[in-house]
Formats: sequence, structure tokens, C-alpha cells
Amino acid sequence: MDRNVTRRDFINGFSVAVGGSLALKNSNWISTFGLADSPLEAQQAKQSAEYYPPRLTGLRGSTTAVMEVGHGLRDGNEWQNPQADVDRFDLIVVGGGISGLSAAYFYRKQHPSAKILILENHDDFGGHARRNEFHVGDRMIIGYGGTQSIASPKLYSPQAKQLLAELGIETQKFYTDFDRKFDQEHGLSRAFFFDKKTFGVDKLVLGPRQRKSAEYSSDNLAVSEGESAWAEFFSRTPLSPQAQKDLTRLQTAKVDYLPGMSQWDKKVTLARTSYKDYLLKYVKIDPSALPFLQTSTYGLYGVGIDAVPSGDLALLGYPGFDGIDLSGKYGPGMGVEVTKQESESEEGEPYIFHFPDGNASIARLLVRSLIPASAPGSTMEDIVTAKMNYAVLDEPSSNVRLRLNSTVIHAKNVGDPAAAKEVEVTYVRDGEPRTVRGSACILAGWNMVIPYMCPEMPDKQKEALAYGVKVPLIYTSVLLRNWQSFKKLGISGVRCPGSFFEGVTLDFPVSIGSYKFASNPDEPCVIHLEHVPTKPGLPARQQQMAGRAQMLATTFETYERNLREQLTAILGPGGFDAEKDILAITVNRWPHGYAYEYNSLYDPDWPEDQQPCVIGRQPFGRISIANSDSEAFAYTNAAIDQAYRAVGEVSRFSDATAT
Repeated sequence: MDRNVTRRDFINGFSVAVGGSLALKNSNWISTFGLADSPLEAQQAKQSAEYYPPRLTGLRGSTTAVMEVGHGLRDGNEWQNPQADVDRFDLIVVGGGISGLSAAYFYRKQHPSAKILILENHDDFGGHARRNEFHVGDRMIIGYGGTQSIASPKLYSPQAKQLLAELGIETQKFYTDFDRKFDQEHGLSRAFFFDKKTFGVDKLVLGPRQRKSAEYSSDNLAVSEGESAWAEFFSRTPLSPQAQKDLTRLQTAKVDYLPGMSQWDKKVTLARTSYKDYLLKYVKIDPSALPFLQTSTYGLYGVGIDAVPSGDLALLGYPGFDGIDLSGKYGPGMGVEVTKQESESEEGEPYIFHFPDGNASIARLLVRSLIPASAPGSTMEDIVTAKMNYAVLDEPSSNVRLRLNSTVIHAKNVGDPAAAKEVEVTYVRDGEPRTVRGSACILAGWNMVIPYMCPEMPDKQKEALAYGVKVPLIYTSVLLRNWQSFKKLGISGVRCPGSFFEGVTLDFPVSIGSYKFASNPDEPCVIHLEHVPTKPGLPARQQQMAGRAQMLATTFETYERNLREQLTAILGPGGFDAEKDILAITVNRWPHGYAYEYNSLYDPDWPEDQQPCVIGRQPFGRISIANSDSEAFAYTNAAIDQAYRAVGEVSRFSDATAT
């Protein structure tokens, strides 16, 4: 970290072959850099016969190159004299994420002979369901660079459940594929890291004492043994004595902090009060305790406790509500959909429905179903280790074609939307504009770009589409030579409430089919770090806009330096050496990450049919809209459900034979 020559300087001195992570034969060293962030190199990679995006490292996700055309559209750029494609399609899908792929799947199911074109602006399909693939010698190690897991599959709609079943996904298999005893068997615990800048000292503190029978849990605090355990835990932290006392009370006392209020008034109060304000005003904890709690909601909400309603967190089991009866009907504006999904699961399904690459395997299964030549195999197990053949995704002979590196700039009905017979879509590929026509179009990207793509839409609809501000997120996958430092320190995951990366964890312990998790601490493994840029004190949507600006101004070198420094501070006492132990880094940048979910602190309590997502998703002639934004719900099942709805809207325009 203190060298004069940076790793990027070193790599840029050589001709780097695009298409892999540059594993050197008979060597453990892997370049941390793959596809550089420039349109020219992206174009060269696309034309390479070795094109395989999952293995690319460095800055990935929504890079500057990926967003260049979209930002040009936003800024008023024009592309003259587009060339017309000779092919015509029954359906054009804009967006190759899970919603767009699901839309193609549902449409093809209804119209088996349909010709479908999927246009995707990124250099890989899957949207935020992103696969990070590393190779050390003959071993493949997989990580997730976006959508983590299938959350609460029992709550999926019949259509979404049927889709998973038809793809061969049997969620019950994860009960054996996911090693729920991993932490216990290896003597590992969840921990907290207090950094010197925020808390005055760098200190790693193991979490509260855990029950011996505790299973693997993504919740650091879910299995403590009561007040004595919490008091002992907080006594080991660098927090002030008053903060320690108040946090112990918060975690253990069963107190009604809203005495004298009716149940309804309690719910309304919690819906309109941030968790931070609830803790200060009603629980009356010392302000010095807040830095320990501020970032605890980052991973789920993309903002801190200053911008999350107390009512949501009460339903999610956050501390401070055990003495308040909140059973019965929700209060007005209380309980966003994610809260309902998490809280209504009849059996409290564990968070274990995780492929090694997260929900990227769902995207891969969809692509294999749509374009069978794209991958070998036929099961949920073999898709994990299959190598996708990107060369066949856009074959002219295929009824379903997936065209990457293609950014749509205009989608319009040809003629009066009410009487149009076809749609025309203009997209930019290799810097050149092209047009393609079809019977119908489904926009399955981000709501916020649709007003720029479809300026002919009614103003009210465009305003509704622009309302939601997506949550910026950084998911970083780091390939380590081994995880001995975790073993020696007795940790599997660390919450870092004041650090650049809020969380540092070993990968989920999943072995599926021929893919085996690195269960031996001597084996190379992937760890995950999460960074959520925010601007505490602002309303949620403004925080997300500020966070996005901050993210786009942050270089890969900054992410790398921060993760090296942070990992050294946390793991150094366990023998970790950043220079020797880090083999590769993939920073998955999502300036437009989670779909915006309505927040009762800031958003009106609209009637359901007046919610911006409902107004925005109305069909416009032969153009329909499908994405998680359309449900204001940042989950995979929303993406699937909205695809199903959109296909129902456009199917009446199909010229293909229906089943």
C-alpha cells in the first residue's frame, strides 16, 4: 500500500489479454484487472472469440463505458442516420436482467414460434444478478456481484414459483446444499470491527456469546443469550460506558416506549418516526451509541437509521420494540413490501436459498432455456459450473436472440399509439445507431430512463416513472489465497459500522452439484465487502442521488486502497498479508441498484392505484414496462411478476402462433 508503483501502473505496462483473469500457469497470482473502463476496450472484448464477461475483474457492473450512451441521452445528445436492421421481431425486450429474460421466457411459452430480440446495454446479461468467476490453477471459484439470494420463496406468486420449477430450481435442495452448521463446526462467530477514525481505536470484537445449537445466520445478533451476554459484549467495545449501558438495555429490556398510545397511534408514530429519532426521543439512548447502529440498515435499505421508518424495523425484529404490541393491521404508510415479505413467511424461512453466484444462476438458467446452445446441461446443479457460450447469443438462426453492449435510446409506437401496428426501437452499438422493428416492446430496464427513451409518453406517466431513485451499491468480491486469518481469529463475518466497507464476510457456505465451497481454511476463497454511499441527514431519495454522484467520482484505486487497508486492520492480527493473500478484486459498481421502495417518512400514503409505480407501468400503445421498479420492490420475485404482467399486456399484439 505504500509502494510508489501501483498495481494498475504495473498492469498497464503490459498488453493485457481481455477475456480472463490472467491466471498464470503454475502460479497462484491472478491479475486484479481485466476489462478496463473504456468504450474502445469494451468493443475489442466484445469482438474477441474468448469473450467471457464473468471472469473479468477490476471495475465491473455499470462502468462508465456501459453508461456512456445513456448519459448522453440524458444530456440531450442525438444520433443521426441510424441504420435499419433487416430482421423484424414479434417482441423486442429492452433489458437483459431477470425481468427482461423472464418476459422473453413467458412470451416464448405463450408463442413458441415467436421471434424475440433482447437488447442489453451491459457487456453481460443478468442485470444486477452478476456472476464473478475466478480461477486458481484448475479450480473455479464463484462469487456473487449483485442479487444475493432467492428470499422467502414460499411467498412467491404462483407464476414466479412455476417459473423457478420449470427452470429446474428446487429450493428444498438448499437445505442440504447450504451448510447451516458451518460457523459452529469451524468455531467461527460473527464480529464487529471498530475503526480508529470513528471509535478512537482499531478493535475487533467477537459478537455476543452464541447458543451452542445456533445455525448459520446472516444476522450478527440473532443468537445471543440474554442481558449478561450483551453486557459482556458491549464491555469489550470502545463505546462509552453510557452507550454500553443503553445499548444493553435496548437489546434486552421489554419496555413499552410509547405508553398511553392506542395501538393504531403507536403504528402511525412508528411509521412517521425514523429509527434514529425513535431511539433518541422515546428509548432515550445516549447519542454516542448511534454510530454503532447507524449503518445497520445499509444492506437492506441503502440508507442509515436516520432515514428508515421505525415501523419497518419493528416488523423486521430490530431491538427496542419487544414491549410494544404491534399485532394487527398496519398503520398508514407503514411497512414497505420488503417488510411484509420478510415478516409474513409462515415458517420464517432461513436465508439459505443461494447459488454460489447468487441469482445470476437464475439468469443463466433463463438464457439456457431461451437459447439452448448457450450452455450445456439441464439441471440447477450443472448450470453453476457451466461455461456459457456467448458467441451463440445473437445467432441469426435462433428465434430468441440476446444482443449485449446495445443501449436503447428510443422506443416508439409507429404512428398513433392507440392504432399502431408495430414499434420501432433505436439502439447504439459500437458507437453507431441502429433501428429495429417489432410487433411489441417490453421495457425491462430502469424506470428513470424511460422518459428519455419514450418522450412521446404522457407527462403524468413520465413524472411517475422518474419518481423512484434507485439505491447505489458496491458489491466487491475479493479472491484470497486462503481464509486462515478468519480461522485464526474465529470469525466468519464482520460488521464494520464506521468503516468504508460496512460488511466483510466469507462467502455463503454452499456446495451444489460438482461445485464445492472452500471448507478448508487452506483453500482459496472469495470474500465479500459491501459499500453503500450515503449522505446522512437528507431524505432517502436525496441521499441516493448524492450517493450515486459520490460513487461515480470514486476510482477503482480508491476502492482497492480502502479494502486493502480495512482488511489489513481487521485480519492482520490473524496473519493476513494483503500483498500475498489478495489474488484478485472485482468491484461491482451499481449506481442504479435496488429499486426504490416507498418510505413512510417522506412519501405520501397514496391509494394503491395512484402510486407512481402503478401509474408509470401502464402500457403505452404497444409498449409495456416490466422491472422491479414497476412494483417498487427490490426483489427477484417482483422482477418476475412484473414480467408476467407485461407479457399479458403485449401478447394480444403478437403475430406469432399462440399455444
